[in-house]
Amino acid sequence: MAAPPTPAPEACPCGSGQPYARCCGRWHAGPEHLQAPDAEALMRSRYSAYVLGLTDYLLATWHASTRPAVLDAPEPGLRWLGLQVRSHQLQGAEAATVAFVARSKLGGRAHRLQETSRFVREGGRWYYVDGDVT
Repeated sequence: MAAPPTPAPEACPCGSGQPYARCCGRWHAGPEHLQAPDAEALMRSRYSAYVLGLTDYLLATWHASTRPAVLDAPEPGLRWLGLQVRSHQLQGAEAATVAFVARSKLGGRAHRLQETSRFVREGGRWYYVDGDVT
């Protein structure tokens, strides 16, 4: 069973420096749900969704060809510490990659997830497909 969502923060967890409501929060709720304008915005909103425990959003923005049936609950005590987007590259009008580093801490140990994620746009909406961890 997924952990309950964390209350919305003032500053956006994605590290943009903007208020959550004007950044990833607008993609997480309301009629604009799923409609991040590009792959980088979707990747940032997915990172924020992990931080906030928004599993429904994560599944809804995962491409059907690779989407898991359910997401495992995060490890107890996992704390996300920050996101650094290294690059955002279009591969034509309907595909893109985003390279990033996400930092976390679990059990007193620091961790880094460094990945180049693949995204596709279908029906005007961007979806996460998969990624290569580096």
